[in-house]
Amino acid sequence: MLKSEVRARLCDEDLLEIREHHFSRLKALYNGELLDKPFVLKGIMGNSSANAYLKPELWVDEAMESLAQQIELAKDFTVFRPLVIEFLGFGGLYGVHFVDKILGANVLFREDIGQWFTELLKIPIGSLEFPNLENNKAWNIAKRMAERFLEWKVSVPIFGLPTIASPVNISVNLYEERLFTSFCDKPQDVKHDLKIINELLCTLHKWYLENIPIEQLQPVIAAERCQPPGHGQLCGCSTQLISSQIYKEFFAPLDDELFKVYPQQKGMIHLCGAHTQHIRVWKELGSFKAFQVNDRAAEDLEIYFKELREDQIIYVNLNDNVTLDKVLNITKGKRIVIIPQVIDEGLYIKITNFSEVGKYYETT
Repeated sequence: MLKSEVRARLCDEDLLEIREHHFSRLKALYNGELLDKPFVLKGIMGNSSANAYLKPELWVDEAMESLAQQIELAKDFTVFRPLVIEFLGFGGLYGVHFVDKILGANVLFREDIGQWFTELLKIPIGSLEFPNLENNKAWNIAKRMAERFLEWKVSVPIFGLPTIASPVNISVNLYEERLFTSFCDKPQDVKHDLKIINELLCTLHKWYLENIPIEQLQPVIAAERCQPPGHGQLCGCSTQLISSQIYKEFFAPLDDELFKVYPQQKGMIHLCGAHTQHIRVWKELGSFKAFQVNDRAAEDLEIYFKELREDQIIYVNLNDNVTLDKVLNITKGKRIVIIPQVIDEGLYIKITNFSEVGKYYETT
């Protein structure tokens, strides 16, 4: 496909209208309005066979062409199917260890398990330094991908960020058990390193905010965590390892600071384990607007739905245990974004037959 044809397809006015239709519904949900049917999200990823670490520009070029070939899938007024440029091969750019790599950790890919991992830092906790971003390999690859996206001058695709994670995830990656003993033994040293980490995270987010158009910018896993433009995101995976007291003292102020980098000064936290001990703290923080739950965390949907604030939204990834029926029975379609495993006729039937009072019908 010629580059001019790819660009034309990815600037299509009809696709922009559909995207705006869904963003309008999503904004209404975030504003507390009751939608006529539940909000369903399942984006479309651009793909490429290029090695993004060696040829990031080529990766973006091929991903653009891939999206251009899938535009018919995005022409859906029931399910939000945003077209997304985001590198997720091998778990993304250094996976969830992208920031670890920027901070100087040795990050390796294990072929046997198909995952990235970080070799623990041996420096004393309290001695972490802010990295030189100008000559940083990982950051320069990420920037080159973003700059190539901008060169295309396309209006429809959304640009998804690499995993910028959170202070709790990154500090656990870097130090593991040394971190947990230092909460009590060396709290000021821990806070020093966490401040450095969060300063870096905010710096990275600010660069994207300054360079990518806000209506096309989404944090990581944009195909399944897309928010109204101007909201941030952080990863809360490792919060399952700490108490509510530790989180509130060491991490909550930093997470709040990160969200406030974004124009809406609010954002989403990703959860995938057992994290309900922190609900009381998250409920108190006005910047915490959305909660994305999958796998083990999704099994606690009812707890999140009942105990969070009425203005807090929950994104839930369906699985064999957390079905569409179960989600609708718990929530009646309120304050919820549903991410299905697959898009099929059964999903459309249940969603389109759903009524405002929370009753929906199954056809046999």
